[in-house]
Amino acid sequence: MTLRPDDPLLQGYRRFRTSVWPRHAERYARLARRRQHPGTAVVACSDARVDPQTIFDAEPGELFVIRNVAGLVPEYAPDGGCHGTSAALEYAVRILRVRRIVLLGHARCDGIHAMIHGPLRRAPDFLGPWVDIAEPVMWPIPDRQPGQTLEETIEVAALRLSLANLRTFPWILDAERSGQMTLSAWRFSIATGELSEL
Repeated sequence: MTLRPDDPLLQGYRRFRTSVWPRHAERYARLARRRQHPGTAVVACSDARVDPQTIFDAEPGELFVIRNVAGLVPEYAPDGGCHGTSAALEYAVRILRVRRIVLLGHARCDGIHAMIHGPLRRAPDFLGPWVDIAEPVMWPIPDRQPGQTLEETIEVAALRLSLANLRTFPWILDAERSGQMTLSAWRFSIATGELSEL
């Protein structure tokens, strides 16, 4: 495949090299001389509108970002299967020894929308079983806060479920109980830019 000069990714890379890289080249050089040592792991949705590094104005090397559809955390299940999110959490906690895990949910989540309204029948191989992680918050439908839509209610409930699921990982629960790690869940509004903590 030939790289086209009008490719938007290459154009973005050129902007990075001309405006961002010169300001941060020394930092990148320092980061390259040692292994990564982020203080925080962020579990976030893969949604293209919600970038944790941008939202938290984080520098390279500060965040270990784990992204997946709807930003869900499954329960601890060491069954030998391929568990991308669980593997990333284990790496963050047991290898990198992060001091904090932040769950970053967001408004207007397409993963939650798909879970509520479909079209999961068009994506049954992996997407359907993945969003089934949040099925416990769907039935019975949780009580809504005044002025809250069904989707907002499910988004918040799924975030709470993921926080509870984090605590099913014994090495996360142990680190939290010993005071070596904190866990938190925040929800970002794409429309307003507001961040609220659960």
